[in-house]
Amino acid sequence: MAQNENLAALSAAGVSVWLDDLSRDRIQSGNLADLIATRSVVGVTTNPTIFQGALSKGHAYDGQLKDLTAQGADADAAIRTITTDDVRAACDVFADVFDATNGVDGRVSIEVDPRLAFDTDKTVAQAIELWKIVDRPNLFIKIPATEAGLPAITRVLTEGISVNVTLIFSVERYLSVMGAYLDGVRNASLGGHDIGKIHSVASFFVSRVDTEIDARLEKIGTPEALELRGQAGVANARLAYEAYRDVFVDGKHISTFQYLHANGGANRQRPLWASTGVKNPDYSDTLYVTELAAPNTVNTMPEKTLEAVADHGVVHGDAVSGTAEESQRVFDRLAAVGVDITDVFVVLEREGVDKFVKSWDELLEATTTALSDTSAGSK
Repeated sequence: MAQNENLAALSAAGVSVWLDDLSRDRIQSGNLADLIATRSVVGVTTNPTIFQGALSKGHAYDGQLKDLTAQGADADAAIRTITTDDVRAACDVFADVFDATNGVDGRVSIEVDPRLAFDTDKTVAQAIELWKIVDRPNLFIKIPATEAGLPAITRVLTEGISVNVTLIFSVERYLSVMGAYLDGVRNASLGGHDIGKIHSVASFFVSRVDTEIDARLEKIGTPEALELRGQAGVANARLAYEAYRDVFVDGKHISTFQYLHANGGANRQRPLWASTGVKNPDYSDTLYVTELAAPNTVNTMPEKTLEAVADHGVVHGDAVSGTAEESQRVFDRLAAVGVDITDVFVVLEREGVDKFVKSWDELLEATTTALSDTSAGSK
């Protein structure tokens, strides 16, 4: 089987193509392996919404739910078992990719309970627990970039555990995330861990920025405001990439990383573009992929976006480097027409956590119902 040309071109531009979806059906049917073979997919991300959707479709979990019911498992325990089993199996599917890329890709992410987003100690404890349960070197533990999440990120990395930092919206918070990463790697080195085996990505949410800012621009309603619609998400991510380069590639703040790389082989924390499914039908359905192609990045896509790129995505290599000044002008213009950028990012973080908590609650409810139905059916 040959790789799709458009997605292969995206990979050639330095983008790791990850799928933002996982289910037991996808693993057991061979679909996930097919995506590796034909769609250049080299990683998977998950979240509570994805697992809730997987559990509610089909019968792939019926047998395990029956066993868990017989064991007297409650919904929390069932979710932990079901999700870690799926993630472990996906890690095994990606094992060859992990080996071929020396641990850079072939990664599968699992998220700590989003209800812990504002509790540092409990986040750390669950991250370590999930790492031990899945027991695969190509696992990423997802930790949100809340104020409480930042020290948790450092402490989990200190234990030698690879981390996917999620729910990043502002460049300012991203700078703190990179600092938390470097602190964690430094601590891990001092603790005797092989820091060359520790990897991390920083997940920058893209489409939600446009959704929030577009709504504010439409409320302002002036011609100057309306012509800025659909520009903020890409501009924000491009500014984040410039910040990444400043810390990890060739900027004035690279000294800490250079030292850790030279003395232990520390890896760059790559930017990951998340929330790349386009919400507004007036925009190109490949907008957050082709316009954010850049070396050493990850783009995690829902399958609909992945297939859109495969069908008609046009990749012209690096679309990000050298765009910082232009991107900053977008934000200068947004501020000039009256958009409160600081408030935008506060709202997006709060809503992001709330949405994941709601999905987690729905997952708990669906699992409770499934356990109850299984118990009733066995009587």
